[in-house]
Amino acid sequence: MTSRRLWYLRGARTAVSIPGLILASAFVGFAGLAKEAGLTLAETVFMVGMVWALPAKVVLVGAILSGASLPAAAFAVALSSIRLAPMVVALVPELRGPKTPRWVLYVLSHFVAVTSWVLAMERLRGIPRDMRTSYYAGLGSTLVLVNMAVVAIVFLVADSLPPAVSAALFLLTPMYFLTSLWGSARERAGHVAMVIGLVVGPLLHLVAPGFDLLGAGLIGGGAAFIFHKLSRRRAPA
Repeated sequence: MTSRRLWYLRGARTAVSIPGLILASAFVGFAGLAKEAGLTLAETVFMVGMVWALPAKVVLVGAILSGASLPAAAFAVALSSIRLAPMVVALVPELRGPKTPRWVLYVLSHFVAVTSWVLAMERLRGIPRDMRTSYYAGLGSTLVLVNMAVVAIVFLVADSLPPAVSAALFLLTPMYFLTSLWGSARERAGHVAMVIGLVVGPLLHLVAPGFDLLGAGLIGGGAAFIFHKLSRRRAPA
């Protein structure tokens, strides 16, 4: 039990990092956005804990502002969260030990988002397998609880925060996501997908603004898949 508590605390300490700080700064912007949408303090903090992934919360707030129906908002949030499924699939085998209960993996999968996923994938291989769930529990729960506190504080002082500052801080999130995913990519195909997405995304936004993100993902991901297959064929046996 002492060892598990120690690894939990080490995971919590990992959350206190530059990526964690950048993520917290992005939640500053989200708090202002939620207040502008008319959400209460309790609703905003609850959303952080239950939805967790920041893009999904932004989509939900956007649906509230646009007056979308509940089924439409739920569908939009679910669609934006599909991107997390491959992360869960990649992370769970790294977390699973010989005697790890399935319910533990189900609970820990709630903490999967870009920041926690990148930090975990960079460090898990250096952690004893039977301690990885404790480590990730400390990492994920700390990120969630800290950002719930950040959102609560900023929500209360949002009226005194300049809108330009909130917007600037919110832009740190996509910048961090891009640099983190680039650095953590284990194969060149990941870089190919990101480069093509960055080029195609703005072009599609001019042609089909409602489908630019989806189209960029399909084109970039498809091109990366083809690149990966061709690279494997050319590789010496």
